[in-house]
Amino acid sequence: MPDLERLGLLVSDTDKARAAAEQFRSLTDWVEPEEAEALVVLGGDGFLLQTLHAMLDSRRIVPVYGVNLGTVGFLMNRNRAPDKLLSRIAKAREHTIDPLAMEATTQDGERHNFCAINEISLLRETRQTAKICVTVNGKVRIEELVCDGVLVSTPAGSTAYNYSASGPILPLDSDLLALTPISAFRPRRWRGAILPNRYDIQFSVLEPDKRPVSAVADQKEVRDVAEVSVKVATNSRLTLLFDPGHSLDERIVAEQFMV
Repeated sequence: MPDLERLGLLVSDTDKARAAAEQFRSLTDWVEPEEAEALVVLGGDGFLLQTLHAMLDSRRIVPVYGVNLGTVGFLMNRNRAPDKLLSRIAKAREHTIDPLAMEATTQDGERHNFCAINEISLLRETRQTAKICVTVNGKVRIEELVCDGVLVSTPAGSTAYNYSASGPILPLDSDLLALTPISAFRPRRWRGAILPNRYDIQFSVLEPDKRPVSAVADQKEVRDVAEVSVKVATNSRLTLLFDPGHSLDERIVAEQFMV
């Protein structure tokens, strides 16, 4: 469990989160986020993802306990009994997430490296469908995928864009990745693949002048890409803290029974 004497507090820039923060600030002597052994994040899923990305960029990674003061709060804990926050953190269960590492090479040869916690997506930039060659572990699996796009999702992100694109929901501890097409035209019957997360995935854009494609790692976009490689960033493991009975793996299971 994290050191409860060295907790940092981060608050989303919303009226709801700022109002709740007044009560949370009285619970303990908070330290500066850069000195904390764990962070309490008040806000929604978007703010939590922003926080996790900031840690990846700074290379200083600590456990994070999120309190939902947003909308969905899929990655957060419920905002209940604020006065018992410290005891809830002491009892919290750890869940680790391995982000994806993307290296995208543009048509003019520039290379861009970003991490994604949810998914990495390739998306057509114009009205023309994209044509993409899909390679897995050095072997071409689809010579020409004609589509609106294609994405690679982590288990943590499998209930987000991936699920909306009819991709599978992956258990958090499955060590799997979802490779999911977005509105595939050819091959029409291909619905995607579930791959071990130790596999490397490469995409090559075909006819890029006529059919330009962008690559998006969560919210960071690179336009006019020529090639994109995706693999798990095993050296950047993230830790989320959840109340017992409200863990991320339970939410992923529950999501599959919602109608």
